[in-house]
Amino acid sequence: MKTCEIKWNSLSATEWQSRFDTIRRSNLLQCYEYALAACPINNQTARWGLIVMDGQEAGLVQIFEVSILKRLIHVVSLDRGPLWFDGFGCADDWATFWQVFDMEFKPRLGRMRRIMPESDKQIYHMARKQAYPPYQTIWVDLTQDEDALRKAMKKNWRNALSKALRTEMDVREDLPEKHIHWLLKQYADDRQQRQYKGASVGLIMAMVKSFLPRQQMLLMRAMKDGKAIAGILVFIHGRSATYQIGWTDPDAGRQHNAHHFLLWHAMLRLKARGIADFDLGGVNDFSAAGVKLFKEGLGGEAYELCGTYK
Repeated sequence: MKTCEIKWNSLSATEWQSRFDTIRRSNLLQCYEYALAACPINNQTARWGLIVMDGQEAGLVQIFEVSILKRLIHVVSLDRGPLWFDGFGCADDWATFWQVFDMEFKPRLGRMRRIMPESDKQIYHMARKQAYPPYQTIWVDLTQDEDALRKAMKKNWRNALSKALRTEMDVREDLPEKHIHWLLKQYADDRQQRQYKGASVGLIMAMVKSFLPRQQMLLMRAMKDGKAIAGILVFIHGRSATYQIGWTDPDAGRQHNAHHFLLWHAMLRLKARGIADFDLGGVNDFSAAGVKLFKEGLGGEAYELCGTYK
């Protein structure tokens, strides 16, 4: 049987980041900057764990906690983790990690747990599965060349992009501090009008402030006749990036396929920065079937997590 230890807060921020940067398909919820942004908003604290298997560094895990009355009331959240280094993450590694995790955070009266493993396999059998639809996303492999990326797209998506690229439309990669308020206003108005779930404006603004110092974000606008007709916000974490929010003018933006235009240019810029994988963000078949269909058109790999547990 393997031995496993979770060394909490044993790494400096720089040491954590250097290890995080080696991981393929890291996700936004496990990155350090997200924790710095989300904790004050959600009244949480974060812990950063280095996973050691048989004396070797095996992976990273970030958790969020709320403690009241000296942990008599204790809420623990592990979203989309852990993340494994190359050579780790087999079934035995998962099982050993969960044994150690469950020993430290045993289910008990007063403790509430939310555990969403970053795996598409049913590797967690020690807790009761919650009755939520499993989280879904789509990954685009940016290590492909441009021609392969275009060929992977569905025909209607590729045709829309070709039309957009022939249009007299410009893309601007803006300073986030200058245009983020514009994009967030469009996002907030659209969210209220269409009544869909999404990150709060306050959380996104906190994330912008957290990711900005190391320029780990893209804020891009599509311009037509001097007017912004679409905008997107992408956060970069390690070797991966996540599409966070977007807005398209219902008239000119849709007419000129401005969102196709922006996502394509975002992928090219991410490739140029050495980003390997692009997470298109959560999709589902219930409240946002149209969004899922649009994202599927990019030709990425559909990915569904195994579920959420208590």
